[in-house]
Amino acid sequence: MASSTTPTAVPGPVAHTFLGTIQYWFACFFAAGWTAIVCCGLGVQFLSWDYPCPLCMIQRMFMLLAALGAGYIVRRGLTGTLSGNDYMMGWGLALVACIGGGFTAWRQTMLHILPGDKGYGAPVLGLHMYVWAWILFMASVVAIGVVMALAHLTAGRDTPGSKPYRTVGNLVLWFLALIIAVNLVAVFLEEGFHWFLPDDPTRYQFFHDIGLLG
Repeated sequence: MASSTTPTAVPGPVAHTFLGTIQYWFACFFAAGWTAIVCCGLGVQFLSWDYPCPLCMIQRMFMLLAALGAGYIVRRGLTGTLSGNDYMMGWGLALVACIGGGFTAWRQTMLHILPGDKGYGAPVLGLHMYVWAWILFMASVVAIGVVMALAHLTAGRDTPGSKPYRTVGNLVLWFLALIIAVNLVAVFLEEGFHWFLPDDPTRYQFFHDIGLLG
């Protein structure tokens, strides 16, 4: 007896490629965006002599972890194939990082919430950097939530393998790797040969540890 089941319509190759491209570009933007924010923090640190505290450094680490989550999707996209599991892995890692970073930024904000407290560091556009960090972390949580909620519509298995896509993806990954390395050096210079970073650092301890500065 012949079966009378109705076949389920599935998106064609063109739809898969288009939707996969959107997701790929968003991952590139997400990874490059968080990396650029850490880069701005490094610029403030070295150009304004604004020494980041331990909570600042933890927020940077969560920012880079969020970028690594999106970077995982970019790296997988460079192979020309992206599965739903790849998206869930990358965005799940980024979501955990944004939640952790948001809590850290909120903690630092609460430490300076009392009237008359000038906060830690110089404000940027009227708000301290840890307040901006909290806003961006929360915005990213919303963005990731939307992307994951619509994953069944936006996740495409095929990504374009043409040179522009691969060039941009590789640039994003190299940019991320470079800023991770620079941030590690910045932490080491500030902490020196010690296990812990002071709550209110006032110098680059490494240069004092080796005797270059008194």
